[in-house]
Amino acid sequence: MLRYYRRLDAHLHAGADDGTPVRGDLSGRRIFAIWLAANLVVTTMLTGTLFVPSVSLSSALVLILAGTVVGALVLVAVGNVGTRTGLPTMALTRASFGVRGSRIPVAANIAVLMGWSWVQAMLAGVTVNYVIEQQTGYSNPALFSVLCEVIVVSLAIFGHAGIAKVEPILAVVILAIMAYLFIDMFGDGFARLNALPRDPGGLSGLGIFDILVATAISWTVLSADINRFAQSERGGAIGSGLGYVASTVAAMALGATAIAWLLANGKDAPPFDPTVIVAEFGVPLAGVVFFSVMATNSMAVYGMVTSLVNAEPGRIRFLPAALGLGVVSIAGSAWLALLDKFTSFLTAIGIVFIPVFAIIVVDFYVLRRGRYAASLAEAGSRDYWYRGGWNPVAVAVWIVGVAFSSAVTYLWVSPVGATVPTFLVSAGLYWAASVAVRRRSTTEDLVAG
Repeated sequence: MLRYYRRLDAHLHAGADDGTPVRGDLSGRRIFAIWLAANLVVTTMLTGTLFVPSVSLSSALVLILAGTVVGALVLVAVGNVGTRTGLPTMALTRASFGVRGSRIPVAANIAVLMGWSWVQAMLAGVTVNYVIEQQTGYSNPALFSVLCEVIVVSLAIFGHAGIAKVEPILAVVILAIMAYLFIDMFGDGFARLNALPRDPGGLSGLGIFDILVATAISWTVLSADINRFAQSERGGAIGSGLGYVASTVAAMALGATAIAWLLANGKDAPPFDPTVIVAEFGVPLAGVVFFSVMATNSMAVYGMVTSLVNAEPGRIRFLPAALGLGVVSIAGSAWLALLDKFTSFLTAIGIVFIPVFAIIVVDFYVLRRGRYAASLAEAGSRDYWYRGGWNPVAVAVWIVGVAFSSAVTYLWVSPVGATVPTFLVSAGLYWAASVAVRRRSTTEDLVAG
């Protein structure tokens, strides 16, 4: 057993899963396949169930496409930085937050991905439990959630190479089942599903749009983790953009269509409950839920491990980190009460990470004009040391961004949502403050000279 452990550990280290910069070898098609499988997931599908009957099915589909495309712009922009530098997402924060300051988003990212991992394992476990209970009468959703997470961790410990091999296969299986379900639901015509009476107390169109952009932000934490393995910037950008948009639109459209079909047929259809939909569509939909969790959760666990490894480059190896975090993710997947807090969890992700990605985009593309020093991969890089390893500007802007997002979410609710305003405010503040600090430093140098 120890021999196999050492062989796998050496293989992962050689494949740069320990966080060192990589020279990508994945084609645009392979990047597309990974991102296609990534968001064909039950949480995305169930998010689509929140939109109907607040708006008509046709309006929901248009909003899903528009909001997903807008959100994907941030995902692709951050992913492209990973392709250029060969570094994962959280390693990039060292450039803007400082070598030590980057530990703030790293810690938040591990917590967020752990939560994602638990939620998805629970949804898979609840679904598997429902099917088995219907067949045998045995019910133990916590047990099935844990078993689902055990499979996920087993896939994730093989690193990016294992994910690259498994994701395309799962994508084909999931899409085939989804196509069958769409054909079945549209059998009686689209007009009947689109004619449902509206819910005046439901989400507004802008509220739906905000959720869609926030969903993309939640996925951006993994964008550079995957896209750093792309052969070219063009292939990585096009592959991730098209893959993310296609998978998100397909999954959310399935959720919105399924809830519309249930309501049109007089069924009880509470949103964000997979068992209600599985009860109607049976094993095919249960298969979508199960395989989608395998595809997506393996990326979530991989992202957690990558973040931890890159918190201390060269000091933490991938395999022991994967096994340690894997144990925590397996244990936590039995905490089924988290399912009742999913929408609050998604909101919290946006509040924390929208300012982070606004800062990364401005720092790389505007202030540094698309270039980072090679020393960014080093734990003690002096190029990004700032003041004691912290960049006060980035940390201050992040705090202001979090406060602003919280205010327009909970205190003075923004009519256009919180995601886009928070991104623009954070980006503008970081640019203005950074330029001001640079000018002052230049002036002080001139005076001293």
